Amino acid sequence: MAKIKHNNFLDTVNHVITDAAQEGILHLYAEGETFSGRTIGVKGRSLFHFGTTGYLGLEQDARLKTAAIDAIKKYGTQFPLSKSYISHPLYRGLEEKVARMYGQPIIITKNSTLGHLGAIPGAVDDRDAVILDHQVHWSVQNACKLLKNRSIPVDMVRHNQLDMLEDKIMYHSRTRRRIWYMADGIYSMFGDSAPLHGLMELSEKYPQLYLYIDDVHGMSWTGRHGTGFVIDQLGELPDNILLFGTLSKTFGASGAVLVCPDRTMHHRIRTFGGPLTFSAQLEPASVAAASASAEIHLSPEIHDLQSELGERIQYFNALLQRTDLPLVDRNNSPVFYIGTGMPKTGYNFVNRLMAEGFYVNLGLFPAVPVKNTGVRLTISRHNQREEIAALVEAMAYHYPKALEETGTDPDRVLHAFKLESKAPEQILADPDLDIQSADTIESIDPNEWNQWFSCQGTYDWLGLKFLERSFQGHDRTEHNWEFRYVVIRDREGHPILATFMTIGLWKDDMLAKETVSRSLEAARRKDPYHMTSKVLSMGSLFTEGNHLYIDHEHPLRDRALGVFIQTLESFERRFGTKMTVLRDFDGDGPLHRFLTGEGFVRIQMPDSCTVILPEGEDMETYISKLSSRNRRHYRQEIQGLEHSFKVGILQRADAGQLDRFNELYNNVHRHNLGLNTFPFPKKVFESMSDDPQWEFIVLSLDERPDTPIGVMFCYNNQGTTYVPAFVGLDYGYVRSHHSYRQLLYRTIERAIGLGMHKIDFGMTAAFEKRKLGATVREGFAYVQASDNFSLELLGIMERDA
Repeated sequence: MAKIKHNNFLDTVNHVITDAAQEGILHLYAEGETFSGRTIGVKGRSLFHFGTTGYLGLEQDARLKTAAIDAIKKYGTQFPLSKSYISHPLYRGLEEKVARMYGQPIIITKNSTLGHLGAIPGAVDDRDAVILDHQVHWSVQNACKLLKNRSIPVDMVRHNQLDMLEDKIMYHSRTRRRIWYMADGIYSMFGDSAPLHGLMELSEKYPQLYLYIDDVHGMSWTGRHGTGFVIDQLGELPDNILLFGTLSKTFGASGAVLVCPDRTMHHRIRTFGGPLTFSAQLEPASVAAASASAEIHLSPEIHDLQSELGERIQYFNALLQRTDLPLVDRNNSPVFYIGTGMPKTGYNFVNRLMAEGFYVNLGLFPAVPVKNTGVRLTISRHNQREEIAALVEAMAYHYPKALEETGTDPDRVLHAFKLESKAPEQILADPDLDIQSADTIESIDPNEWNQWFSCQGTYDWLGLKFLERSFQGHDRTEHNWEFRYVVIRDREGHPILATFMTIGLWKDDMLAKETVSRSLEAARRKDPYHMTSKVLSMGSLFTEGNHLYIDHEHPLRDRALGVFIQTLESFERRFGTKMTVLRDFDGDGPLHRFLTGEGFVRIQMPDSCTVILPEGEDMETYISKLSSRNRRHYRQEIQGLEHSFKVGILQRADAGQLDRFNELYNNVHRHNLGLNTFPFPKKVFESMSDDPQWEFIVLSLDERPDTPIGVMFCYNNQGTTYVPAFVGLDYGYVRSHHSYRQLLYRTIERAIGLGMHKIDFGMTAAFEKRKLGATVREGFAYVQASDNFSLELLGIMERDA
């Protein structure tokens, strides 16, 4: 079928980061002639620094500074040769010291990103498989993209879910030599950790399991010789683990280190490791500083430094426990995360803390799900008890104010992070608004609904009656939808907002690339519900168009929108949905800033197409207005083959015809993996046949008039808009007879004959529809998910592996 224009992940991230930069949160410049680590200059002010990853403060240690300065004086600013040829004189000493720290073979890399790019393709064999924790650092995920060129399967599992991981291990164990699970030791946002002991139990159960752990944020502040969280938990590294540590961040210098207990694999990666072979080596100053830090790590002093930091961490934890601040994960790492839920609340809270004299980081998409925005704080040895206490006091004071100013509350934040809420769920109320929520269109006045939504798609009042009949009472879960209608009015009864929502089962890869869907469909032959989620969607998978009526001029518009979002959150909790999708919107419309502030990510949907039909225009006049090139296509591919077809308009179809229509529809559905949904049940087409608003445009070959080769399923909306909602095709005639183009032409002809004003051609096949005069419009959706895992497969996150 026609190709789908997929969402560009970089565009989505660009919108999110640009919004944060405009709020003064990101892309800042530090100021000042000197830097102590305790404070940082920002926007003309000196702020206490609670954003560093130099947890032990070694970047300010005089011994590291002196070593770096001496190295520059002796060896220059760089040693411009690949290490494959020769390393500069200080390298051997650094490698020996770091190897002593770990007691294992090691490889020094320029940084962890280049290290992963060098190590992963060398460690993973063509006969292996890779499974990623969906929160593993971007640099690991990016390196795994190189594996797709070698047809190595790369899967992803939800964060720290060992049962899901075990399912993947069992799936790959039949055909793959090694199965690599890649994760972080300490995760950089929430400060939580990988379930290492559970992973070791799995590796004993499945000897094919190998672990690749990025422990950059677990380095130095814990573990023997500061070797990090993983070694602190496991003791000695077994041969089935590759471990990445850092020589930057809390180590105080620059570079990274790969620890590889398997000496054969160590030799293979060291001999030829991509960027490890061709990239420039660490500068003399960095090597010297790292060597000086390694000496500290090998001495008893490292335990004193760890103890000093540990006291500050315990003090901060103790102070937080006296507050109601939502700490997302309680642990003993130097990384803390206070949840704010929505981005707009995070912007407000961070700016308030900066105004109080504290520099903190904002955690936002794509590092965390958008509705899991929060303030990321780090504790270092630079921080003194007095400013730690002052920070907690400032947070306790400003947090509720940030919530109030941005129209949210603590309970919404706790729900967003799946944290326990002690308060009972509140009934939504606004003294100036009347909120109507119904589960059937029969509860809504037909005249009012049609005033809001007539002439659009298949969701006027009668169209929704049809949908309610068609998607209830089925045996299969995916064919049963819940409907919810929301109308918000002022106290005088004037409507401000109206829409309808459906709750149903979606395939997680609905908008993913066809290669991803094809792979998942193979797995669904055994488990039809593999990688599926319950979704709360504006509109439905059956409808297209503007599903939201809103009075933008009403003075209570913003309050109505706020109540609407909270209503959706109540639906989400009630029905247990994993994702909320609001569609279909134009570009940067008036709601863009509001929705992104509420934790929605904007993504591009497939283009939609419409045809406007001037009153009284006939088909000949319509064709004459096409471009000369499109008229030529019409004459050759449509008019020139008209004599080959018999075209019929059916208001009702018999059982045999419906069987054939269902078969033709399923042909198209199977070909359309670019928009991968569950097929509709046959009952939908039976309901169409019983509904006077629906009709079938049936295309047959002239010599075989009783065997349809194409059908268009068309809806008459209020006598003004014609909606060819779906198509069925026999693909044996699409190329030879241009049967799809013939159906498009006959649809326009039928709409003109009925005196329609507009044709809603819907999504997909925009190129074909444009040839026949359709106007193509870009459409966007706003998506909010409980985690980024669903976004990965939906096509919002870019993962080609």
